[in-house]
Amino acid sequence: MLCVEELIDLEPFKQLPKERLQWVCDRAQTIELGPGEVLAHEGDHACRLFILVKGKINITRRTEGVEIPIGQHEAPSFFGEIPVLTDEPAPVTMRALTNCNLYELKGEDFRKLLHECRDFERMVFRIMQRRVRGLESFIRGREKMAALGTLAAGLAHELNNPAAALVRTFAEMPAAILELERMNLVYGQRNVEEAHTQHWLRVRERGYEAILNNQLDPVALSDREAVLLEWLEDYGVKQAWKLAEPLAEGGIEVETLDQLVERWRNDDTELREIGLHWLALSFEVMSTIKHGLRGAERISELVQAMKSYTYLDQGTRQEIDIHQGLEDTLRLFVHKLKCGVQVQRNYDRNLPKILAYGSELNQVWTNLIDNAIDAMDGKGLLEIATRHCDRFAYIEIVDSGSGIPPEIQTRIFEPFFTTKAVGHGSGLGLETVRRIVENRHHGTLSFQSQPGKTCFTICLPLSN
Repeated sequence: MLCVEELIDLEPFKQLPKERLQWVCDRAQTIELGPGEVLAHEGDHACRLFILVKGKINITRRTEGVEIPIGQHEAPSFFGEIPVLTDEPAPVTMRALTNCNLYELKGEDFRKLLHECRDFERMVFRIMQRRVRGLESFIRGREKMAALGTLAAGLAHELNNPAAALVRTFAEMPAAILELERMNLVYGQRNVEEAHTQHWLRVRERGYEAILNNQLDPVALSDREAVLLEWLEDYGVKQAWKLAEPLAEGGIEVETLDQLVERWRNDDTELREIGLHWLALSFEVMSTIKHGLRGAERISELVQAMKSYTYLDQGTRQEIDIHQGLEDTLRLFVHKLKCGVQVQRNYDRNLPKILAYGSELNQVWTNLIDNAIDAMDGKGLLEIATRHCDRFAYIEIVDSGSGIPPEIQTRIFEPFFTTKAVGHGSGLGLETVRRIVENRHHGTLSFQSQPGKTCFTICLPLSN
């Protein structure tokens, strides 16, 4: 049985008179736990105050399916007051690290003590405030790391394709260049007149232009490839299909080939076909360079987007382009968007820059866009609109998801409130958005929601 001497060791209980301490002892129920045993699971609706008189209790919170340690309770201590006073599920899991002796007090008995003793109530709320702040600080850090991890994973995914294209480009290039040099040497040994050589070079240059400027649409390209394949097979080229595609990309027509090879048709040496192989390989090299360049440009765009997203080379507060921030965020979410989300932009191109904390506003766009994608289960319409009126900028982020149920709409900005399953949402995303918009930028945040359309509106002062 709990004794008064054990209670007096706990700071808040020192404020209670002896008869109320005995009252607590009479109502406390004994709990004994061995190492590894769980006292309460995250998400449990356990309305009880726990008094630990011996042992250590480990505190964890589930994030993305992983139990993350966030602290310990060591005897003598009390805990569990947050769910009792907020009537919310337990925010953490508590598990014995050692053999533990505890006592539990019913929630209604604990609340009765609070109402009867003002000093006890004040002390409990101070301790509770410190614990909530500590938990909130920890989870905010985890949220930032999780968001960074999500963006890094998406960035890695998007970088993989252009990086692979660059690797293929450089891997294939040496052999192709060596073969082209060999063909040039063989051709040069025949001392062909300059006019004929220039004809081949002009055809190659026109082909380069066609490849670099994408002058042929896919249907026309496919038709031309079929015609060229037939011509090459009639000419007697082995594995003619290997030459047909690059020649088609270069915009080559059979009439041009007839002119180029007319003098070589009866040649019984390698030169009968070498020009065709030289032309096709030249086009392949140019096409490979083009795709490699696109890959390098894509990598540069993604790196620039991440740099701009984080404002790495700028001061804390600066003039920012809201549209640039939105676009940088969308680029980093492209791996999620391309699976079925259509993005519709309605930007006010006359929207002026604003003085703001750029990286923090990008956290706002990240949270709202990520929530919108989740609300649509990855498929639907995401609308982003901007406008300005008087001295304010308005940003709207709209999704076509199922909407926010009316019964919880008044609570969505509360810390730790989430509709997601345990371990998949901290309940701080929208609270962070509200804090950044209202506290840091002196703006306003509002929303309207119904099935098929949820709109979050951010209003920011253009100058302050």
